[in-house]
Amino acid sequence: MIITYMGKQCFKITQGDLVVAFNPISKDAKYSGKVPHFGADIALSTTNHPNFNGFENLSHGDTVPFEIKGPGDYEIKNIFIKGLLSETEIDGKKYINTVYTMTIDNIALCFLGAFNKNKLEASIRGEIDSCDIVFVPLNDDFMSVSDSFALSNTLEPKIIIPMDYDEKNLKAFIKESGQEKIIPIDKLTIKSKELAGREGEIIILSN
Repeated sequence: MIITYMGKQCFKITQGDLVVAFNPISKDAKYSGKVPHFGADIALSTTNHPNFNGFENLSHGDTVPFEIKGPGDYEIKNIFIKGLLSETEIDGKKYINTVYTMTIDNIALCFLGAFNKNKLEASIRGEIDSCDIVFVPLNDDFMSVSDSFALSNTLEPKIIIPMDYDEKNLKAFIKESGQEKIIPIDKLTIKSKELAGREGEIIILSN
């Protein structure tokens, strides 16, 4: 599995010929970076907001993604996906935020999206059997850095991947974890057997 960070909360995950995208950035987003454009087989949006719903940027040639926009159970290309209902608030407006879980190549992923509570609701936590990699926001609009760290650790992940961060919050998150200086990498290439022995390891992906 290869995980590439594309900015904000957008990730591209590839496994063989399969391409999965989380929270694609829309061209209408107020985003200072380059809006990513690539072909995806499956595209998931946690929140119907321009920062996270740019499905139009995930078609390339004959590749048009299967779009997942909210809670429910899905099976696409032998990938089982569970969308769990939560709520969030952006710029004073309430939105549905869907927490997604799935397993790709025997690696269990949990994507929190624009989650803005300091703990997972029991209804959500009870649906997450295991979590090898959690994607957690470090955006003050959603929750504090300490809450982000505590929340991610309640899932007992092998790896924590911060997203939607600035340099200040990223430094605070690393300090909160007590881990040594972490050097960002361009992409994470990992197999399930390489998760053994890891516990809450923070991996920073640059974009």
